[in-house]
Amino acid sequence: MLPVLKYNGIDIARNIEFSRTILKQTLGLMFRKGIPIDHSMIFVLKKPSQVSIHMLFVFFPIDVIFLNEKKEITGLSRLRPWVGYKAMESIKYIIEMKAGTIEMFHLCKGGQMEFEDN
Repeated sequence: MLPVLKYNGIDIARNIEFSRTILKQTLGLMFRKGIPIDHSMIFVLKKPSQVSIHMLFVFFPIDVIFLNEKKEITGLSRLRPWVGYKAMESIKYIIEMKAGTIEMFHLCKGGQMEFEDN
């Protein structure tokens, strides 16, 4: 069964790309031309940490969702190409999606995300 990303039980992405290695996490969505609406890149950190997201060499805006260990949303942000930057603390997962996803699915802090990350 393919992994599915859900928010409060509702499917929001069926095309999930996991980023677990330092190289893959450093590259993220850099050098791509765009991402489909049902695509998400999920960064899985080894332990909850302070994180910084930058948009160098990312040519399109994205929505970023920050999760704690329980996969609860602790932060949401829209980042602009090239100049976007956001830092957060105590983050275990970072989800990058097409700009507009936060509004489309009414994502909010405290909401519960669901996905298999094994």
